[in-house]
Amino acid sequence: MRPRWILALALILLLTGCTGSGSNSANGRITLRFQSLAWQDESVTANKELVKEWNATHPDVKVEYVQGSWDSVHDQLLTSFEGGEAPDIIHDASDDLADFAYGGYLADLRNLLPTRLKSEIPQRSWATTTFGNGIYGVPFLQEPRVLVANATWLKKAQVRIPTPEHPWSWPEFRDITRRLSGDGKYGVAWPLKEPVSATLNLSLSAGGELFHRGKDGKVTVHFDATDQVVPRTIHDQVNIDHSASPTTLGSGGSDTLPGFFGGKYAMIPLGFSYRQQIVQQAPKGFDWQVLPAPAGADGLTQGVSPQTLSIAEDSPHKKQAAEFIAFLLQPKNMVRLALGDWMLPTGTQALKSPALHTPKDDWSTGTALATDLAPAPAQSVRGYPEWKDKVATPAFQEYYSGAITLAELRQRLQRDGNLVLARYQR
Repeated sequence: MRPRWILALALILLLTGCTGSGSNSANGRITLRFQSLAWQDESVTANKELVKEWNATHPDVKVEYVQGSWDSVHDQLLTSFEGGEAPDIIHDASDDLADFAYGGYLADLRNLLPTRLKSEIPQRSWATTTFGNGIYGVPFLQEPRVLVANATWLKKAQVRIPTPEHPWSWPEFRDITRRLSGDGKYGVAWPLKEPVSATLNLSLSAGGELFHRGKDGKVTVHFDATDQVVPRTIHDQVNIDHSASPTTLGSGGSDTLPGFFGGKYAMIPLGFSYRQQIVQQAPKGFDWQVLPAPAGADGLTQGVSPQTLSIAEDSPHKKQAAEFIAFLLQPKNMVRLALGDWMLPTGTQALKSPALHTPKDDWSTGTALATDLAPAPAQSVRGYPEWKDKVATPAFQEYYSGAITLAELRQRLQRDGNLVLARYQR
């Protein structure tokens, strides 16, 4: 009896392992697991409603909603991939996909997606999820970084109000923050707990690229003059002009809002989606507005890492998973997801929605910046997460606080950074 019991247990474990992706075809019905990272109430509601609508019209392919978290998604996905337990449909951000794509964990979507969806999203957005010759995610939501300003304060100071057609330059921005500062108040608060993404993406406006790919395909870091425009502006605002609050450098965006509402800071550079928190939390009568980020030699160009939907390579039902993604990202549904997350859709048809062009909550200001959004500099760089965590984050934090010089920052980003990247490109 004992050998038979062991044999039966082994068979059960084998069958369990074969369904590790979370899909099954019991009684001819397929179940797909969709891991969503939506966290705002409106966004969670929109995602769950769309899953419910799919399930109501596709009785043979059920989608199971699984709640994930932005805070732990990279490590959680890595563990699930290696353990054969990855969800079929994966919500993530494009700057987190490179190692998964090159590692063979994600399916190449080129032959899975309908032509309608491929043509709906601009090539500049597809570039954020293209690694080698494959496409490993569908970019569907994105947000520019903007300046959220105390409108009353700016009016009293009689400064020129920038528009997407006539933005501030970086030198003009620095001068205006000086004019707005004094008596314990600051023209700007930079929430730079995570300084790398903000710095690199805004540096594209000045022509900064930082990562350079050689003829051999290998990437190296070069911290040139164009890469230094934005870091020097922030450093000088904090340490020379005293027009930027030094205490917010280690803060997240939400942490700066109480001081903003309390009249301590005139402006905060934030992602466009922070408007939802401002609407919910601002005191009655508080007058705020959205301004475009400063422009450099390359205009208002800035890098973005869109939110993405991918399919696990191990999923036995890739065709059905791609059909669900196509349903989720129909133009009208993409608008629903964008409104739920207070972000911009990547789709050209979705971007035409009147709901995204209203002056209310400054939707129209953000939508006007959509054509200036480009792939973030680190999109296709293998080893970027380690470079960011071990080299760039501490180096930028120390530079912005005044602990190291610009020359020391350059040395660490290049010397230490290239040692990290080299390990991934052998």
